[in-house]
Amino acid sequence: MCLQRLGKVLHVTPSQNVVAKISKIPKIGSAVVDEKLKTVGKIFDVIGPTSSPYVIIKPTIKEPETLTNKQLYLLLSKK
Repeated sequence: MCLQRLGKVLHVTPSQNVVAKISKIPKIGSAVVDEKLKTVGKIFDVIGPTSSPYVIIKPTIKEPETLTNKQLYLLLSKK
């Protein structure tokens, strides 16, 4: 497995989705982990202009608000 920096969480929407500012556009459905390699969700959508994209993450944890201002990572399988 390989770790790739995804971006920093900006906020959690009223529908409990996590919004993060990113620099590289990931694949929809990619697993997202925190700094302890705990899975926190999956990439649901990419929004915004290509020059300044954001990602929407569907969380798999009970309290996604705890991710605010934290750095998230993509867990990539080596191929």
